Amino acid sequence: MKKIFRKPLLILLPVLFMAANGASLASSVPDKAQDKSAQSKAVQSQVDNASALKANDQRKKITEEAVAAIAQTQKALEALNKGKTDEAIKDLEVVTGKLELIMARDPKLALVPVDVSLVTYDLYADVDTVKAVIKEASEALDDGKVQDARRLMSSLASEVVISTTSIPLATYPAAIKAISPLLDKGETEKARTALQAALDTLVVETEVVPLPLLRSQYMLAAAEKLAGKKDRSADENKELDDLLKAAREELKLAEVLGYGNGKDFKPLYKQIDAIKKKAANGNSGSGWFNELKEKLSELF
Repeated sequence: MKKIFRKPLLILLPVLFMAANGASLASSVPDKAQDKSAQSKAVQSQVDNASALKANDQRKKITEEAVAAIAQTQKALEALNKGKTDEAIKDLEVVTGKLELIMARDPKLALVPVDVSLVTYDLYADVDTVKAVIKEASEALDDGKVQDARRLMSSLASEVVISTTSIPLATYPAAIKAISPLLDKGETEKARTALQAALDTLVVETEVVPLPLLRSQYMLAAAEKLAGKKDRSADENKELDDLLKAAREELKLAEVLGYGNGKDFKPLYKQIDAIKKKAANGNSGSGWFNELKEKLSELF
């Protein structure tokens, strides 16, 4: 079975990688994390909640029988490793019963989740720093320094990764049923190999949510609320302008990190510029963000 990471948060910071000869690999990479904007910090709790909700939605699909089936399969394998054939057969009978119950409930079900993990990779670096690192990585590749380039690029991610491990019902039950006859024939080694192979067929599906896009979404939601307010104060006008600037910066970061291409982002920048013009001099209105939200949703 593919290893499942259970860390609730993993933050990748820009660091100085060292080449084999001990020299600094990338002079443009800061030796400590760069601070995030106030707007980014303000929406962080919303971003965290949205990520957690996505993972929880997947966890709701996990059934007790599915988890028990995997646990019992592993128990059977452990029994075989200890030479306890009779015990392994009993464990496999339990596994078969659990799987049959799952399939009886929903004969059309293809995958049944048994585990969900969430890992967050957050990049504390601005657009210019990311561009500089990408440039150095590209130069390293041109020079044939593949491992140097790999280390440079390894930190360039800002995303939430939700991995769901599932039992493939099209193959797993049949694979389990085929093992008992092998044990009956005394072919313990073949049975052990087949059981491990069945566990290795568990399917891991991954959903990647780009954090810059998620942050910009919440920033724009806050900006839309301010843009619709009449008689905004000077501080509120500045807050609206700062939110639009910060959202644009998050979109730029998403673009340089490769969460879409230039064609995807140009309409978003154009819409933000249009909104800034409409909101100038304290003007307010509704519907200004509709097209922007639609295009951002398409990008997601």
